[in-house]
Amino acid sequence: MGFRVLTAEVFHETNTFSRLHTDEKAFRNRLFQLGDAAVAERRHANTELAGFFDIADARDWEIDHVLSAAAGPSGYVTRTAFDWICDPIVERAREGNHDGILLALHGAMVPDFCDDGEGELLQRIRAMIGPTVPIAVSLDPHANVTQLMCELADILVSFKTYPHVDMRDTGRQAADILHRTMAGEIKPRTIMVCPAMLKEVNGGRTDIGPMIARLAKARAYEEQQDVFAVSVNAGFASADIAEVGPSILITGQGGFSAHIAFAKELSDDIWAGRHDVLNTYLTVEKAAALASSYQSAEGPLIIADYADNPGGGAYGDSTTLLEAMLLANIHDACFGPIVDAGAVRALGGLCVGSQVSLDLGGKTDPLIGGGPLHVTAELVLVSDGHFTGDGPIMGGLAGSFGPSVVIRVDGIEILVTSLARQMMDLQQFKAFGINPQEKRVVALKSMQHFRAAFEPIAGQIIVCDSGALCTPNYAGIPYRNVRRPIYPLEQHGFIQSKPFRTHSPA
Repeated sequence: MGFRVLTAEVFHETNTFSRLHTDEKAFRNRLFQLGDAAVAERRHANTELAGFFDIADARDWEIDHVLSAAAGPSGYVTRTAFDWICDPIVERAREGNHDGILLALHGAMVPDFCDDGEGELLQRIRAMIGPTVPIAVSLDPHANVTQLMCELADILVSFKTYPHVDMRDTGRQAADILHRTMAGEIKPRTIMVCPAMLKEVNGGRTDIGPMIARLAKARAYEEQQDVFAVSVNAGFASADIAEVGPSILITGQGGFSAHIAFAKELSDDIWAGRHDVLNTYLTVEKAAALASSYQSAEGPLIIADYADNPGGGAYGDSTTLLEAMLLANIHDACFGPIVDAGAVRALGGLCVGSQVSLDLGGKTDPLIGGGPLHVTAELVLVSDGHFTGDGPIMGGLAGSFGPSVVIRVDGIEILVTSLARQMMDLQQFKAFGINPQEKRVVALKSMQHFRAAFEPIAGQIIVCDSGALCTPNYAGIPYRNVRRPIYPLEQHGFIQSKPFRTHSPA
């Protein structure tokens, strides 16, 4: 038997402007599985854990998997929930007898007692295992990577795609570097360089745009003997913390001055492209007007409500786009989700086919993305909300919207859910009797991940800003804690490209 490696997965992307704090229930609603149960669910899907096992199987490791936990993006993680998730990992690390630690983390978790959830977890682990046991971490590229994370983890490796479709590949890369480290072949450390921006201007999308060339340069630099991973992170702008924003990470050894210079080159390129926005953010009225006249044999018009994306911590209950579509008399359409647990409870006991009047959505914060919308509807379906993905991101993984219903208002079928989830898989409609491929217009809540599954069926894609919590209009967001000056809150005249050399390269 080869090395013994402790593994765990903990994912949360914290929108600090959300009024909904993230508690134990939020994790149980999305993902909380211990040990063998987590492995059985996730080791053969597109997950970092599957990538860990790919290397473990090839290298004859023993994996000691503690847990897999995730909550949907939302507000601050409560201390109780944070400790409940992290204590079992720290305790298992304390028990010792591990040759390495391999963690799948998001990288943008903010508990209610500190700014850096991942750094706090790593600090607690290091206190148990000391400085010599190597730690490798895989990250989402929307991580707000901190200096503490670089100091405490030897290896940091981020996904290279947005929409994220390379989770397993990333897990495999992080695990391979860890194996070489445990075997004594290499002594990696990670450095970081970051521009003074809230996020990369296009959120790091990799289907088109400048990130393609940046990642190609990163891959070429990885071919050097002492370079093991180059990660280009877009950052997560909805976290009001000092260390917010894009970062370039290089995990390597040897000539760190060259590594820092290369990271600065990529960081400067992100800064130089700060005005080159790829998306055109339409008003909801303009989006509805385009939808009212849309006709194409190539597939439906996809309208993505960027600002009410639950994948960024938005509430998912904005009504402004739906209202605009109804006013435009759009038919042969579907819409989802509208998060309204109260409406689901009220409708769940009725017979399918019932005609109902109700106030829908807009209840979490009526000042953000529109208040409740009064509609008269037909109840089409009542469901427990469960689905299993079959697309590039969620293929084979189970998910849930919680108790859900489908209602029809005029010509629009609306998926109403109890839990907020971003749309990224066709089964999130199909499992509820809605076939988006057969609709003329498909409106959904997502920023970018929807493209992986919906772009292949689309005749056209447009993006709108409903004014909800994830609006790209950062000037209207009450930042208090981000470092200043920072783009786009300050527009011109500075660049901060600061290297953090967190370990001696010797």
